[in-house]
Amino acid sequence: MKTILAIVSIILVYALLEYGLNLPKDVGHDVPQGKLNSLSFAPYRDGQGPLDEIFPSPEEVEADMQLMSKKTHSIRTYASAEGTMPLIPGLARKYGLNLLQGAWLGGEADDNQKEIAELIRSANQNTDVVKRVIVGNEVLLRGDLEPEELIGYIREVKRAIKQPVSYADVWSMYMKHPQLIKEVDFITIHILPYWEDEPISVELAPAHIERIYKQVQNEAFALVPNIPILIGESGWPSAGRQRGHAIPGVINEAQFIRALIEVANKNGFDYNIVEAFNQSWKTALEGVVGGNWGLYTIDRNEVFPLTGHVYEHSNWFNRTLLAIGFFVLLAGASWNKLKNLPIKHQLSWLLILQILIVLLVKQSSFLWYTSYSDWQRLGTIFIVAINLTLSGLIIWRCYCQLAGQAFTLELGNRLYQLYFGLGILGIFRTLTLAINGRYISFPNYSALIPAVGILALWFISYQLKGLIQPFTTSFDIKTLTGSEQKYRQWDKKLAVLLLVTMLLLIIGETKAFVVARDLIEAYPGFGERLFTSLSFTLTNCQLITWLLCLTVPLLPFWISGRLANQA
Repeated sequence: MKTILAIVSIILVYALLEYGLNLPKDVGHDVPQGKLNSLSFAPYRDGQGPLDEIFPSPEEVEADMQLMSKKTHSIRTYASAEGTMPLIPGLARKYGLNLLQGAWLGGEADDNQKEIAELIRSANQNTDVVKRVIVGNEVLLRGDLEPEELIGYIREVKRAIKQPVSYADVWSMYMKHPQLIKEVDFITIHILPYWEDEPISVELAPAHIERIYKQVQNEAFALVPNIPILIGESGWPSAGRQRGHAIPGVINEAQFIRALIEVANKNGFDYNIVEAFNQSWKTALEGVVGGNWGLYTIDRNEVFPLTGHVYEHSNWFNRTLLAIGFFVLLAGASWNKLKNLPIKHQLSWLLILQILIVLLVKQSSFLWYTSYSDWQRLGTIFIVAINLTLSGLIIWRCYCQLAGQAFTLELGNRLYQLYFGLGILGIFRTLTLAINGRYISFPNYSALIPAVGILALWFISYQLKGLIQPFTTSFDIKTLTGSEQKYRQWDKKLAVLLLVTMLLLIIGETKAFVVARDLIEAYPGFGERLFTSLSFTLTNCQLITWLLCLTVPLLPFWISGRLANQA
């Protein structure tokens, strides 16, 4: 009876915690009529993308256009000649959508001419639908064309069509190349607070949008009075790496978009939200964050609504039921072993079991959701398999300690080897983050179980003996043979390497801000800029979590290495 009460108690506590942590949030005023002014539209689905030249079918494009007609009044496209893109103007007419049509420009002159030719043809044949056009998107930012080459394409299009013509780039590019202002009929600027050199928190982002818009407006009006300005891209990612104070998340994305629309309506700003659908192909260029700017997932499920409250994890209830189901199943399978333990020990073991199951379920769900290729999915399966094996060994070791049974030498070695291997992987991942981590997410979901596993072992050790013992294997370090002791001396080296790479990560993350162009302009003094950059690094919750997940295994390896040297 006591065992049943222990199981039920842990289930209830866990369910209440999940319920409390996943309550829907008020993210601001509803979007008027639940529809946006304009929305960036790329119809690519899972496994499709312009990089591999795999394009959606006409049926898929039409299904997307029908869905867009319920979400926005207008759409912005980025290419005109690729794949099934020429179908879009006709479908826009069918579903009552206006079109801000773009031509994709790059470094290949032949491809550029095809895009320009199709843009001109489409604009002239669909004057009722194509209201404005954009010649090129962030070409100068990428360095694909020189300003003079871009201006040539803009002039070619302006001579051939009647609609207003623009060029789209991050707002600072128009400030850097003011000659563009005199060439376009309207200015199209991208304001993305998440990507700023000085990352903006979601709470401060609306004021930043307003300030930048008015700054561009003042400088543009000095050259061309009253030239129209369009915010061609503004949005917030729902998943990915944190940058300074800019934290991706579903709640933050919804809050940003609603606040942006409120600011735009108050000031009369013309805007376009990026974007309609998550784009998995972008992860090859920008990592997880690049594929998660959409209002819909890659499978066309709504990420969040434009009206009403919003859930950070809309599938939290199903995940909770799954975790409880596995917990009950494993607790039931361990019934005969559990009932022989004192109730205090039963509660401890069941608590560790539930925590590890919850982490496994969340890890599997998140890693699979953010896997966008067959190789990434294989990697997810491998990581989950490793963590499942590690969790099983930890659960069994905890039980052996609580029951006073021996944890075999073979299992002890396997547990040690897994941790040693994960330590090496942690060094590699931390180095990649330190060297060039702009588009690499912190792999926290992969590291939580190893860290929590060691904490669980320490907890059991403290409960039984009143002290925390260093974790290596199941046996005392002094019982090792000479060759094994020599092998364990690598433990300290591993701990030192982990510590060094952790410091390198802090330096690398800080340096990326210190050398950023806009931050240099905002903080010309090196000392002030260094302090600001360091504050971005040390308040990055994802980075700090990763460092903590590395620190927990680092300590026992350090102690183990020292004991091996003394033995």
